[in-house]
Formats: sequence, structure tokens, C-alpha cells
Amino acid sequence: MENVKIYIKSIALPLILGGIVSIIISGFMDYNELIKPELAPPGILFPIVWTILYILMGVSYGRLKTKDLLTKETSILYYSQLIVNLLWPIIFFVFDLRFLAFIWILVLDALVIKMIMDFYSKDKLAGLLQIPYILWLLFATYLNFSIYILNR
Repeated sequence: MENVKIYIKSIALPLILGGIVSIIISGFMDYNELIKPELAPPGILFPIVWTILYILMGVSYGRLKTKDLLTKETSILYYSQLIVNLLWPIIFFVFDLRFLAFIWILVLDALVIKMIMDFYSKDKLAGLLQIPYILWLLFATYLNFSIYILNR
């Protein structure tokens, strides 16, 4: 039962924080008005993908926690990337700082790659569950840069 509580908390935290950020940026969302590259997905896809990614993020973290594999450094890395992740849409949409958001997402890419390597070294599945996250982030990095270039 204790493990179930750990997983619930681990999954709920990124989902709740992501939901709060979504509410914050909702009045500033201009994605549909932006000039986008050909590969840009429809806006409706983003909340679906992020919900899945936040769940996978929570499962990975919960897995490490239930197996007593978390170190202070791992937790700092996990929460650092989560904070950077949550601030990106505020920079991009609320403050309309597309180039800064691009630099910010590059930092996020690096943090997530480091997190995946750290998770994988402790528990292979915990690391592998984050592969969709980094793939989506790399795609988001492309979108961010393209949108910046196309909308200058």
C-alpha cells in the first residue's frame, strides 16, 4: 500500500503542476495564430502528449523511490528539470520571449538527457520510460526555433 501512495504522489505532482501552468498560460495561448513549420501538430495534441509524459515522469520517479534508489542528486536533477519544464511555456507564451524560450528548452534538453542517464543507471525501465519525453522535447525544440524564426 505504501508503494501505491508513492506512485500516486509521484504521478500527481507533475500532473497538478502542469495543470496549474496550463491555467496560467491559457489567456496567452497564441499557438493557432503563429506561423508554424510544416511539421507542427494541431494545438489539441499538446495537452494529451504532456499528460502522458507527466504520467511517465511520475512512474519513473516513483519506481526509483519505491526501490529506494533515489539519491539527493537524482532528486535535485528530477525537480530541476521539472521546474525548467514548467517555466518554459510561461516564457514562450506569457512573456512572448521566443528566443529565450529556445535557449531555455536547450537547457531542459540537457537536463532531461542527464536525468535519463541517471535514471537508467539506477533502473533501466525508469530511464527507458523517459525516452518519449526527450523525443518530444527535441521535437518541441525544433518547433520553438522554427516558430521564433518564422514569426520575427
